[in-house]
Amino acid sequence: MLNRSSGILLNISSLPSKYGIGGFGEETERFADFMLESGFHYWQILPVTTIGTGWSPYSGSSAFAGNFLYVDPDRLVRDGLVSREDADKCRYDDPYAVNYVFCRDAKRALLRKAFDNFRDGAALDRFAKEHAWLPDYALFMAIKDAHGGAPWWQWEDRFKFASRGGSNALVSEFEREYRYYVFEQYIFDRQWREVRDALALKNVRVIGDMPMYVSLDSADVWGDPSLFKLDEDLVPTEVAGVPPDYFSADGQLWGNPLYNYSHMRKDGFKWWLSRIDRMMELYDVLRIDHFRAFSAFWAVDAKAKTAKEGEWRKGVGKELFPKVFKKYPRERFIAEDLGIIDEDVNELLAYTGLPCMRVMQFGFEDGDSIHLPHNFSRNCVGYTATHDNNTTLGWMYSLPENILDYMLRYIECDRTYWGGGGYDCKPTKLFIRRLISSCCRLAIVPFQDLCGYGADCRMNTPGVADGNWTFRATEDAMRSVDRGYFSYINGLYGRYRV
Repeated sequence: MLNRSSGILLNISSLPSKYGIGGFGEETERFADFMLESGFHYWQILPVTTIGTGWSPYSGSSAFAGNFLYVDPDRLVRDGLVSREDADKCRYDDPYAVNYVFCRDAKRALLRKAFDNFRDGAALDRFAKEHAWLPDYALFMAIKDAHGGAPWWQWEDRFKFASRGGSNALVSEFEREYRYYVFEQYIFDRQWREVRDALALKNVRVIGDMPMYVSLDSADVWGDPSLFKLDEDLVPTEVAGVPPDYFSADGQLWGNPLYNYSHMRKDGFKWWLSRIDRMMELYDVLRIDHFRAFSAFWAVDAKAKTAKEGEWRKGVGKELFPKVFKKYPRERFIAEDLGIIDEDVNELLAYTGLPCMRVMQFGFEDGDSIHLPHNFSRNCVGYTATHDNNTTLGWMYSLPENILDYMLRYIECDRTYWGGGGYDCKPTKLFIRRLISSCCRLAIVPFQDLCGYGADCRMNTPGVADGNWTFRATEDAMRSVDRGYFSYINGLYGRYRV
């Protein structure tokens, strides 16, 4: 089991930086110092893999490739790949929100200049050879660029069906672009490894996130369509989602192609094991998003209009996880078991021994809930909220009067303190204290809750396509957080180690 400890949830993109988006620069070490001064040792982030529609880190073009937006211009200057003048073209003055369009265009232009100046071709060859997923990704991106970013199913047949024996022949046709995308991943990995090494010296551990499904418009589906539920024309027959739940009355129709598990069994789930290997390279601890799909997953006909029109199918958890645990200890995994949970999911959790998740906000909306701290088990990771929730203060303001009254009494907050917000917001600080004092092995607090921020600072609203993933912390915010208070309660309740 994880040692009794605590952490902060803040995505890399949200770190304060002069380049318009957080990245692998000195901001990571400044944030690590902030965490330690506040008594936290685990830093939970969202997937560092590529992002996709709506800038979501859960719908990228690869389950393996890293997000180039995090590459630090200053490190490229240090390594002699670009000039200071080149790097300064990536500067962006708005400290409060990520401008993804600007950051995408500026960072890619900078990386292409760095590629022009890079001379160690042998290093790229070695890197591509060491990462079996990379050739498909680099070729996919090169062909995608040649088609103006169009999804692969709109390409000519010789590109669309290249996985049927023609992909190797295409590498020479797109050689320069192919090698650029190998370089991009090489730089991503090198910089992220440097960050991870620096964090480890400070005794800060990174909790990463692995989405359950991959995007249809991805190198994974294009590179090996046999792994997914597609017809002969590579059109999905069934897609992923969840039935109606806390977040949506119609359920959530994600649209990702479902896995072809009957085919995956033939090679012992090689693709999944390779993906886990990659996640273990990237993170110290891995949160498995939508864990319940390994017990049973919601399958929806690809022509359906809503996720209501689906059915449960048996998952492969008991076949896959014994293979995973032969290589990696259970202590490196967290099971995200939120949503509709039945006895089969609980049985799989018991079978794997993985810690589950509890979210305090959920606890006040369903009677004597398992999400209330007095009902936590020790083998769980407790949260005030996740990246999909409202901020705790925003959530408090949305509560009916009777639930608000109960919540304030539960956290022992005098009614006279109710109202307002900000860095000394009494209700949010007492809410966090109630979590920290619980028996859960690991307690995680979103950065916005440490600041007492309202609903305008939430990271994501499920089911809403626009306006997500843009939140950024500021240097002023980090200076203003009551670090002494959080250090005190972390020490008081024994959460002072990794």
